[in-house]
Amino acid sequence: MSKKPKSAPRRPAARPVLASADPCPCGRDAVYGDCCAPFHRGDAAAPTAERLMRSRYAAFAAGDTAYLLRTWHSSTRPATLDLDAERRWTGLDILGTTGGSAFHAEGTVEFRAHSTWRGQADSQHENSRFVREDGAWVYVDALDGP
Repeated sequence: MSKKPKSAPRRPAARPVLASADPCPCGRDAVYGDCCAPFHRGDAAAPTAERLMRSRYAAFAAGDTAYLLRTWHSSTRPATLDLDAERRWTGLDILGTTGGSAFHAEGTVEFRAHSTWRGQADSQHENSRFVREDGAWVYVDALDGP
């Protein structure tokens, strides 16, 4: 009886590498090095809930799970985070915000995140809740209904 050869495990597609001069995926009119990169590197903290939302979107686009976990509220943060390597994030629309400024302790950001998955267009609509934890903005969870 002959054994069937095992097929090699499928390798996930490589995530795009963001260079400092690339347009920032968050949708602001700025290059990545001047926009979300300082947040991702830990050189600065997002000053508002909206900027944190934008930087988290950019982290999803770059596959930066360490940043995503670091900016997730301790009460709702998962132990690990596995991103789908076949999803490509293609754009972010901020639809509305409440609170979330330098003068607030909490806020919400309603957004639509656009992507492709296996070549098919997709989007995610969410109204996210943010609070300050140890002085820094963090993502808590999605509110029911966008």
